[in-house]
Order: sequence, then C-alpha cells, then structure tokens
Amino acid sequence: MSLLLRSDDTIIPSPLPQGAGYAVVVAVGLIFALGMIGITRLLKKTLNEDNANVETFMVANRSVGTGLVASAVVSSWLWSTALLSCVLVTYLYGVSGGFWYGAGCTPMIVFFAYLGVVCKKRIPEAHTVLEIVRIRYGTVAHLVFTFLAVVNNLFNTINMILGAAAVITFLTGIHIMASTFLLPVGVVLYTLVGGIKATFLTDYIHTFVIAILCCYLTTKTLTHHDVGSIDGLYDLVVKAQPSYEVDGNYQGSLLTMNSQQGIFFAIILLVSNFGAVIMDTSYFIKAFAASPKAVVPGYVVGGFAYFSIPWSLGTIMGLAALGLESSPIFPTYPRTMTSLEVTNGLVLPYVAVAVAGKGGAVAVLLMTFMAITSTLSAQVIAVSSIFTFDFYRTYINKNADNKDVIRWSHLGVVLFAAISAGLTAAFNYGGINMGWTLYMIGVVTCPGIFPLILTILWNKQSALAAVVSAVAGLGTGLGVWLGTAQALFGEVTVDSTGQTLPCMYGTVASALSPLLYTVILSLIWPDNYDWARFTDEKLLLDNDTSAEESEREAPIRRSNKGGVLSEASEVVYDQTDLRWQRYALIWSLFSFFGIWVLWPLPMYGSKYIFSKVIMDCSVTHMVVDKSFHTWLVSII
Repeated sequence: MSLLLRSDDTIIPSPLPQGAGYAVVVAVGLIFALGMIGITRLLKKTLNEDNANVETFMVANRSVGTGLVASAVVSSWLWSTALLSCVLVTYLYGVSGGFWYGAGCTPMIVFFAYLGVVCKKRIPEAHTVLEIVRIRYGTVAHLVFTFLAVVNNLFNTINMILGAAAVITFLTGIHIMASTFLLPVGVVLYTLVGGIKATFLTDYIHTFVIAILCCYLTTKTLTHHDVGSIDGLYDLVVKAQPSYEVDGNYQGSLLTMNSQQGIFFAIILLVSNFGAVIMDTSYFIKAFAASPKAVVPGYVVGGFAYFSIPWSLGTIMGLAALGLESSPIFPTYPRTMTSLEVTNGLVLPYVAVAVAGKGGAVAVLLMTFMAITSTLSAQVIAVSSIFTFDFYRTYINKNADNKDVIRWSHLGVVLFAAISAGLTAAFNYGGINMGWTLYMIGVVTCPGIFPLILTILWNKQSALAAVVSAVAGLGTGLGVWLGTAQALFGEVTVDSTGQTLPCMYGTVASALSPLLYTVILSLIWPDNYDWARFTDEKLLLDNDTSAEESEREAPIRRSNKGGVLSEASEVVYDQTDLRWQRYALIWSLFSFFGIWVLWPLPMYGSKYIFSKVIMDCSVTHMVVDKSFHTWLVSII
C-alpha cells in the first residue's frame, strides 16, 4: 500500500471518556429506535403506511420521492470507511487522493439510475434483483448470484465496522469488541420497526448531520491559528514536503495530480465500487422503493452530491494532517503515525483532535456513528430481503403469507447483524484492518457485475454464460490477486495481499474477465429471452393491495391482477420510460467522462504542481489557472 513501515507503539490517550463512547453507541442508537417507533405509528395514522405489510416494510409501497432517494443514495455511500479513507489516501498520495475518492464513486451511482429505471419497467413487482436472475435463468444461477450478493454485502459491512470500531475505540477507549458488537444494536432495532422507510428517513437525518459536521471540521481546520487560511494550509504542506516524498508522484510532490499510486488507487476504487453498487441488493431495493419519476433524478442528484463530500473532507483534512503532524498539537507528536494507525483510519480523528480538541473528537465520533448506522441499516435490510424472498419464499414456503414473510424479514435482520459483527471480530483478531479490506474488496465483489448487468439489458446472454462467467471470474480474480502477491513479494500474507498492485490486478481481472467469458459463451450458445416473460410470475403476496401503487405502475398490473393493459397506456408508458432511460444514460456518460476522464487526466498528464497563484502555461502560452487556492475554493 506504499506505506512506510513505522513501528513506534506509543499509545495515544483517548480524548473522550468511555462513557461518551457507550452513550453514543448505545444511547443514541436507542433514541433513533424510539424515534422510528413514533414515526412509524404517525405514518400509519396519517398516511396509512403499515409496516406489518410486506410491500410497506420492504419497498415502502414503491412511492418514495426524489429528495429521500437522493439523500439515501448519498447516505448509502457515506460509509464510515469513506469518511476515514478519503483522508487516509490524501495523507498517503497528496492532493490527488481526496479527488480520486469522490471521482471513484460518482459515475457508477449515476449509471445505476439507468439500471434502476430499466428494472422498474421490466419487472415492477420485484423486491430484489435476484428475483430477476431466478425468473430468467432458474435455480442454479439464482443460487450463484445469491452467494455473490451476500458475499458483497458481508465484505462491505465488515469493512465499515472495522473502520468505525477502530476509530470509536481510539476516541473513547472502549474495547474494540464492545464497539464491534454494540454498533449494530440500534440499527437492528429501528430497522425491525420501520423497515426500508426507516432506512430512508434515517438516511436523510444522518446525511444532514454528517454534512454539518464536515463543514464544522473543514472550517475549523482552515481557521485554526496554526493554519490560518487556504494559503496557510498550502504553506504548511510545502514546508512538510521534504519529509513526505511520495514514491511515484511527480517530483515526489504532495501537490500534484500526477501520482502513480494515486491513479492505481483510482482504478481500484472505480472498479471495486462498480461491483459494490451493482452487486449490492440495497441499491436495487431503493430503486424498487422509489416512485417511477424519482429513480433517475434521485440517483443522479445523489451521485453528484456525494462527490463533494470525500473530495472536500479528504483534501482539507488529509493535507492538514501532513502539515500538522510535526506540530506539538498533533496527538502523536513527536513521532509520526504508524502504518497500523494509518490503515486503521485514524488520520481523520488525529487531525480533528489537533485542530478542534475534544470538539473535534466529538464531531468525528458522531460522524462515524451516523455513517455506520445509516449504511449498516441499508445492508441489513438488503440481506434481510434476500433471506426472505430469495431463500424462504423461494425454497421453503412458496405459499408464505404476509405474516410469515414479515417474521422471516425480522429474523434476517437479526441474523445478518449478528453474523457480520462476528466476522468483523474474527477479521480483527486475524490482523485484518480497514485498509486491507478497502484495497482488496473488489476482488470478491466484482465477478458478478457484467453477468448481472447483461441479465437485465441483453437478451442474448444464456444461463450457462451467466453462471460460468461469474464463477470463472471469481476464480480468475482470486488467482491473479494471490499470484501477483506471490510474484511481487515472494509470499502470500495479509501484508503482501494488501499491497496496491496485487489488489489492482486482482480487482480488474475479477471485473473484466467475466465480460469476456459471458460474451464468448453467449455468442456460441445464445439465448433469445422475451422480456415479457418477466411478468409471467406473480411476485406480490396475495394480501398485498394494489391501492397504494404509484401512478405509473398501476397501468402495468398484468393478468395476475386481473387487468388488461390498453394499447394507449402501453404507448405512454414506453415513451415515458424511454425518456428517463435516455436521461440516465446521458448523465452516466457525463459523470464518467467529465469527472473521471476530462477533468483529472489532463492534470495528470501535464505533470504540474499546484501553486498559490495563477501561472502562465509556457506550452500553450495561455493563462491557465493552476492555483491551489482556486482548487480548494472550488471544493468549498
């Protein structure tokens, strides 16, 4: 991971008492649970939203509006890992780190708007994307993709809890196992009560609080007397530069986008996040829960809104850590941070304590808690839906009624929270931290990307191609990852498999090899799937009512609801759907080429180093703004 091996084991005292940790982890979680109980009862009285009904509990009657969808999208990506890692990579690679963290998430979030609107058209009664796989390909493919989806959710959840638990333990001194097992408690309680609507509502609250705390920390940093301003931050980084020569950066500079390690990380993040979105059933659930008109604007607005948070927080706090690490106000002074502290995500809490004291510690504690509980809620409800609809209702009780499904949904929430916390504890004791999972996660989450996308978009992909390509892709990714670690470092250990190049090669192989496999197999043994067959199977329960259906989904209730779709309504539906699909595709292309290609890559290729003033570019004889001040102001 290109970290200097630092082994100073000096223990840094926790800035907050243990009572503060338990108060936040336990008490605040319970407060949210009680709040959700009250909101759920209020919604039942005023809007007739009854969470004893499966459609309400799992997909919020498919009527969630644009604002809640957008906030849920932002919150879904505001992992505790994201808030900690965007600062971590800026500390490691310089100014490029925070930018690449934001740019590595936005394009696939926006692209998902396209998949979401297609899914809502072709199978509007679905609860999970795995139901689509089962209807099209049958049991074997369904089981394979269920396994891949659960693995994706597990690794995402473990990654979140590892980072959050390490930070909460440092900030408050509570045992790391206590934070690991107590964090899911409040989430389980309010998810059991409020279902997916509780997730949407808490997403909105959590995102609002996190945004305010981010503004507080970044403003406090820039106005701190040891920093003073944006220009003061620039001067601090320049002064610290001799101690932080970054291998692979142009002239070793911290103030250049030309960073070899940074671009490697950008590739890992872009590809692995593509897998984290496509293979995360929580994204599909939120798309199914959204009203038809809210899917595209919700995901597009949410995707672009998200970009600003890791970019701004990562850049300002990461550079401040570099500039202040040699200052007496930094918690580790007179030593620098160890590799373990960095990969555990402690850069953000350390610099927050340096510039804001206990106030900074409280801000990071609340941010971490808000982030982990919100994203954990989405993961819990996603796996609960798999457990309910893709396991219980499919293989145990096909005639399950509403009451049975709700009971198993609740059981799924509790089981997944317990299993993920237990596995996180095992990872912890095995010496695996947030940094390791951040880099390697794409190896196990990416094999199903293209087979699943083509299941939704390409009627020629066969069941054989989908299954073989996903399984072979996982094997290819694992083989390349472990083989590269062995070839480059002479051993396969936690340390060698967490390095940049093995993770990058393994992630890319895991994502792209299935595309090659499935295209070849589908061309040899093609399918010719009729999309209309998606509507042959009834997915709603018998006692699910259609009175609360959205205005666009109501006309398409087919034969199993006793209705007949008129030619006129079919034409209106198709025109509306095609328009939203075009919008989604245009915004997807714009987000990728604009944010990931046309903006950063010319800066990478020009090999310039940011200055504080506007410079004249001698190559083009044009005045080009290469000002660090302007770059940072654009973030704020």
